[in-house]
Amino acid sequence: MSTATETGFDRRLLPPMLLGAALNPVNSSIISVSLVPIGAAFGAPPAETAWLVSALYLATAIGQPVVGRLIDLFGPRDLFLAGAALTGISGVVGMLAPGFGVLVASRVLLGFGTCAGYPAAMHLIRSEARRTGKDSPAGVLTALAITTQTIAVVGPSLGGLLIGIGGWRATLAINIPLALAGLYLGFRRLPATPATRRDGRLVRELDLPGMGLFAAALVCLLLFLMDVRGGDWWLLAVTVAAGAGFTWRELRTRQPFIDVRLLGGNLPLLATYGRALLSFVVSYAFLYGYTQWMEQGHGLSASEAGLVLLPLFGVGIIASTVTGRSKAVRGKLLIGSLGQVAACALLLFLNDGSPVWMLLAVVIVLGVPQGLNNLALQNSVYHQAHAERMGSSAGLLRTFGYLGAIVASAANGAFFGRRADSAGLHHLAAFMLVVSVLFLVLTVADRSLSRVGRT
Repeated sequence: MSTATETGFDRRLLPPMLLGAALNPVNSSIISVSLVPIGAAFGAPPAETAWLVSALYLATAIGQPVVGRLIDLFGPRDLFLAGAALTGISGVVGMLAPGFGVLVASRVLLGFGTCAGYPAAMHLIRSEARRTGKDSPAGVLTALAITTQTIAVVGPSLGGLLIGIGGWRATLAINIPLALAGLYLGFRRLPATPATRRDGRLVRELDLPGMGLFAAALVCLLLFLMDVRGGDWWLLAVTVAAGAGFTWRELRTRQPFIDVRLLGGNLPLLATYGRALLSFVVSYAFLYGYTQWMEQGHGLSASEAGLVLLPLFGVGIIASTVTGRSKAVRGKLLIGSLGQVAACALLLFLNDGSPVWMLLAVVIVLGVPQGLNNLALQNSVYHQAHAERMGSSAGLLRTFGYLGAIVASAANGAFFGRRADSAGLHHLAAFMLVVSVLFLVLTVADRSLSRVGRT
């Protein structure tokens, strides 16, 4: 029996929404404690195991806005189910991977498989608001924010537990039961796609050339960022050329994949995307870099490192829950940016002999911005983006976030080299501190934030 009413949000949608949105962040973080044992198993240094992180984000950064646009056009159900199935396949491939190359390929599959969850959730929230004639409850957006970001930090703890039970392959096999649960909930709970959205006219209106140019520009840019010191400047030239071609195409087509005119006229939304990039650089540089340092530089086991990171989850949950009822975002972003600056500064005081309480203190301080920033960024997009393009706009938010995660992964490889030692941690912390200050400046300078959630 449906729990929906004419004026209330359909609570039956919450389980598939939250599970689908959780698949990517959990997999983004669970790998952090697996990098060292995987490197030992295949003889790969940190600069190579960073590809396990980058491969996921490369696929996700491209796939999220593409799948988001398809969801805008055809509804979330079919895309959600296809993504869940691909997630399960990636779990099987990763669990059985005979070599490092196959393992990287499984992460690419996983990136595409987890693309649908977050855009589908944002689309459903906006659809429910349209159906009921009023904004969806603030608690729904808060629950989604907790799921997509703060729950990500339970990944290292879960990963450490799984490694202790079944080795690093267990951290990949976990996607099989998660995918089965997603398929079940998707079939049972998500609304069927209306027949009017399946007609040939909509299929013909898909901007496939625009999607292709977008993907080409992003692939070349991300490959360049993954190895800046490699000197492959031709990749940057191809990025510019593909980006110019993409812009030209989008300005002239009747149904653009990304409405460049609309986006260009929405400077507050562009600023939100910029903050997402900077926020993810800091969050994921910490998540991967700090975890690797605790294992290699400080000598903790994977399970112990996961436990040290656990307070990040708790503090983030509390910060999101306490502030979730307020739709205003400026205060959240200001406190979150200051929290990132403080946490990065504290990293500079750590060394191989630092007591565990100092390691925990850094985690607790970072937990506050972990909870606040993602909630504020998500709410900003919800209020700033065009309702008819909510899926693709939400996808672009994740694209910019994962671009930041790729930068973080490249930074970890550059500063740590073959071993995550304390000197490398301090260099990484200085880089994160600069990014955190940029985030703070962009937040203070953006006067439009005072109106988000108040009008």
